[in-house]
Amino acid sequence: MTVVKTRFESGVYGYNGVLNALRQIYRTEGLRGMTCGLIPTLFRDAPFSGLYLMFYTQAKLLVSEDLINSPYRSPIHFTCGVTAGILASVVTQPADVLKTKMQLYPNKFNGVWSVVVYVHAKYGFRGYFKGIVPRMLRRTLMTAMAW
Repeated sequence: MTVVKTRFESGVYGYNGVLNALRQIYRTEGLRGMTCGLIPTLFRDAPFSGLYLMFYTQAKLLVSEDLINSPYRSPIHFTCGVTAGILASVVTQPADVLKTKMQLYPNKFNGVWSVVVYVHAKYGFRGYFKGIVPRMLRRTLMTAMAW
């Protein structure tokens, strides 16, 4: 489903709907098309939750116990959540860039290493952090509200 979501958001493909996208991807790219970008997705999503929890816990330790138990409890938890989300997003952003490139241009890359080399050659180190602001906003606000 992340392949379909990524392609819909990009505007590169002209799918008419989710089922149409799934059929076209499977028909033209086979199973490989349905799973492209899986490795970077796992390297993004699995660590994100653990990093988020670690950063959230550490941020809360910086706040005095009196404030955590005060009427400002909700804004403090929200602020700790936003901080944790920003930090976890920064750490996992390179994997998100690799995943997106692999899902948008599956015929261009034959594995994770080829997309790593491509991004570095075309954009340099900064290329691994393209699109970080929208991702930070989306991921951070969603996770911060959960706390």
